[in-house]
Amino acid sequence: MQGQVTGVSGLVVFEPLKYEDDRGFLSETYSRAELKKAGIDVGFVQENHSFSAMAGTIRGLHFQAPPSAQAKLIRVVRGSVFDVAVDLRVGSPTYGSWEGVELSEKRWNQIFVPAGFAHGFCTLEPETHLVYKVSEPYSLQCEGGVAWDDPDLAIEWPRMERYVISEKDRALPPFSEFVSPFGLSSLPANEESPS
Repeated sequence: MQGQVTGVSGLVVFEPLKYEDDRGFLSETYSRAELKKAGIDVGFVQENHSFSAMAGTIRGLHFQAPPSAQAKLIRVVRGSVFDVAVDLRVGSPTYGSWEGVELSEKRWNQIFVPAGFAHGFCTLEPETHLVYKVSEPYSLQCEGGVAWDDPDLAIEWPRMERYVISEKDRALPPFSEFVSPFGLSSLPANEESPS
């Protein structure tokens, strides 16, 4: 499991190895020891599975505030997504910056998103399944988000025939009205990753 650091501080893309033969393949998609070698020491407590029936489904941009801030390890097991993370950590050299990565069943890649980021994705094909581990359980009191189409963030989402977005996500505030609950010093040390 080799990690590749992105242009936004803390985000790391992994490509787990596949051992293939005429029967199919075996892949170690999660190894705490391998993540530790890449400088990431996170104890994941839950795994979630998100299914989107239609291409163009956008979910996000979501986060959980302290004390339930979540780090995530995200991968696609069927289909593909354009996955986005936005740095919300006040004091970070990449605060307000975003990174977009295509995650897919074919590429068999995954991304580590540390606590202090908003996360979202757009499905690129129908019948897409996304699986992600989180470092904290869901907390209604700590959930938050930022508008997916915010002009200040200027995320370059893929052009789709139409977007499918929940009313809840349509109502998320713009970045200009956002007051970040995240400072670099407020995040757990074991949930930071190499710059």
